[in-house]
Amino acid sequence: MAARAHTTAARALALTAAMSAAALALSSCGVARDLAGTRGEGPEQPASSDPSSSPEIEDPRAASVDIAFPYTREGQIFQDTGQDATLRFAVTGLERTDDYTVLYYENTYTDHFQGTNRNLTMPRTLIDPVSGRAYGELADEDGDIYGSVAPRPGGLYPVEVDAINQYRRYFPRLPDEVTQVTFVGSGLGAMTGIPVVDVDEEQPDPEDPNGADMVATGPEAGETVEFENRRPGPGAQEVVGEMESFVDSDVASTTRDGDTETVALKADVMFDFDSADLTAEAEEVVRQAARSLERNIDPDAPEVTVIGHTDGRGTDDYNQDLSEERAETVRDVLSDELGDGFDFGVEGRGATELIAREGGEDDEEARARNRRVEFSYRVDRSNDDESTSGREDGLLGSSERHVFPPAPFVEDDTSEVVASTEEDDVRLDVHPLRRDGAYVISTVTLTNTGDEPVLPDMGGEDAVNPGGPAEFSQGALGGFQLLEPDTDLVRYVTLMHFGGRSYAGFAEEVHEMQPGKTYQLIAVFAAPPEDVSELTLRAGPFGEIEDVPFDS
Repeated sequence: MAARAHTTAARALALTAAMSAAALALSSCGVARDLAGTRGEGPEQPASSDPSSSPEIEDPRAASVDIAFPYTREGQIFQDTGQDATLRFAVTGLERTDDYTVLYYENTYTDHFQGTNRNLTMPRTLIDPVSGRAYGELADEDGDIYGSVAPRPGGLYPVEVDAINQYRRYFPRLPDEVTQVTFVGSGLGAMTGIPVVDVDEEQPDPEDPNGADMVATGPEAGETVEFENRRPGPGAQEVVGEMESFVDSDVASTTRDGDTETVALKADVMFDFDSADLTAEAEEVVRQAARSLERNIDPDAPEVTVIGHTDGRGTDDYNQDLSEERAETVRDVLSDELGDGFDFGVEGRGATELIAREGGEDDEEARARNRRVEFSYRVDRSNDDESTSGREDGLLGSSERHVFPPAPFVEDDTSEVVASTEEDDVRLDVHPLRRDGAYVISTVTLTNTGDEPVLPDMGGEDAVNPGGPAEFSQGALGGFQLLEPDTDLVRYVTLMHFGGRSYAGFAEEVHEMQPGKTYQLIAVFAAPPEDVSELTLRAGPFGEIEDVPFDS
């Protein structure tokens, strides 16, 4: 029976259905399910006018790529039984054929555990950090993923301390221009800089797979365990998603989801109470927004949709009328700034689409965020590989996209600790930030310093920015944000969007932590410009941590 694919659902986990530990309890070995989880459902500062700071357009993929397999990480991973083990994870190959992409990797456990265990990690995913596309595993129509076949029902594989389990998984064919990817799904953070190797044919299937023979007794330490391989068949189901980023400021926020960008102008800055006339301050903001739109829009699809929104106060008719009038005002200014060649649609939606929850202790902040005028358009994806890494003059800071080369691989991105803080027997260690294509990776480690297992309270009111967007504030690390110290820009955790209402946060979940053990976690954000050397990490219940540097 093949392993089951990860169901795309709203930020949920489907790892609770475990077999009785007694059914497969072995004296010194265990059975691990090689499954990773489920996909879940003042104004901005002006850009510098110094000509020396003008950004240059470069190709972030231009550098040659060194190939040095294997790429190995080692650390603690969460397991559903609480027998959290140390895993040595090695990517031994990543091949692009004419039909698909093949990932080869090895798992080696260095700690003893017993019975049936399931790893609680993110789904195995290949990320192109330049374009922001995410590629999930290929599966058949029944949702069974292709590759190494589990010898026991439920996706269970025999494991033993210091035995090397070899696996193979299949992903959609990566575009030709992608030369490096970031891999997530090992439970050991983001493995950046994994090179893609073009081949005519994938490696042969194992000639004498021995995994099925080891279910009853388990492998021996030092033994290599191979499994039967199932190659993708006709009708293989591809899972391709897009990174969805959210950058906020005092006057506007920008959401970028693949080829769609939505700019939300905050009505409290744009308009006086009960008015659809722009304030003097707002006119300059809308001009910046127009220049950002002109810079980013797809010239082959010059359609712009402008939508007005209100908060939940007032009657439906009043809110509908006000939202339409404000949308028309913004449309008129954008049209005047941009001139001919653009098609505008205008809608008012009143209070039917609230993005922040009203009625809580942060009610005023939430209502202020809900009062907005949005305009959305299709972005030009042809310049994904030619974006600038510096600031541009006269644009909304929240709408700038900064792209750097893919980050190189590092074996241990937790060796340097730049800040530490402790809350309720949990120590948070913060490590340097890393730029990776259009994103920045924040790596932290959590250590249980107490004598009992603990599930840290990463949620609650302390973990969410008052009035923050609910969609980008979910999950264990949803309360994390990056703040630019010299501007009002706030970067929220990026999501992976797989169509419809299928989302997965690009951040690890936190599970029950065992005493004395340390766990590596990541959260990923839209990248700031190259002149930003330090950011403030808003770390949920741990508070704000200033001056977090980028790695050198």
